[in-house]
Amino acid sequence: MTYRASPADGNAWITGASSGIGRGAALELARRGYRVYATARRGAELEALSAEAVGLNGSIVAARGDVTDRNQMAELVAGIERDRPIALALLNAGGNFWDAPGDIGGDGFAKTMALNLQGVVNGLNPVFNAMRERRRGQIAIVASVAGYCGLPNSGGYGPSKAAVISLAEGMRFAADPLNVTIQVVNPGYVKTPLTAKNDFPMPFLMECDEACRRLCDGLERGGFEIRFPNRLALFMRFFSILPYPLYFPLVRAVAKGR
Repeated sequence: MTYRASPADGNAWITGASSGIGRGAALELARRGYRVYATARRGAELEALSAEAVGLNGSIVAARGDVTDRNQMAELVAGIERDRPIALALLNAGGNFWDAPGDIGGDGFAKTMALNLQGVVNGLNPVFNAMRERRRGQIAIVASVAGYCGLPNSGGYGPSKAAVISLAEGMRFAADPLNVTIQVVNPGYVKTPLTAKNDFPMPFLMECDEACRRLCDGLERGGFEIRFPNRLALFMRFFSILPYPLYFPLVRAVAKGR
């Protein structure tokens, strides 16, 4: 049996908690009794989130920080651990920044990788080391179904999420003998400020509250992958196992030239 955290075991910690899935998951975990440390750069949004959690079974503590600052993440985790151990970590911070037209791998790509990949590792390192010492903990890393396979015009987002999936898979081998559970969360389209910027059809678009309930149910259930909505995830998995002579024309047809 893999370890599954509970509020009695310690705190929860969520990055990227000022909006979207991170914000919704913080509220859902507080409803389920956790003391949740919520991290993001925007302090005012975190304070509002903390106030919104008043009256729930648990609570939310604003823990402002920038995941791209490695030293800051180490100090933040150490500070939370001085309160109570982090039993559950949800490394969720992410985003997408576009390169200028014709500039492949420019500033947008670099910023996306710094946030979506290095930002995850910056939080993973201190929290995993703390859990390794006590031989107990649960870490969920948010990637995306966009990381299953290469997609048209995904910029740095798809490659960054593919790298996060690979990171989680590799960490699972190191974590299992230490009673530390590693999970990967692969959302499809969820109504968040990030997807609100999209100007194309988003099949099986989910409400954020429902997505966060499914995410937290997956944390309690265990298993390596948490994915939603299942129909989109299964389509994407199907694409990823196709031989390339079928994959490229099929994805091109589905994307309609985008």
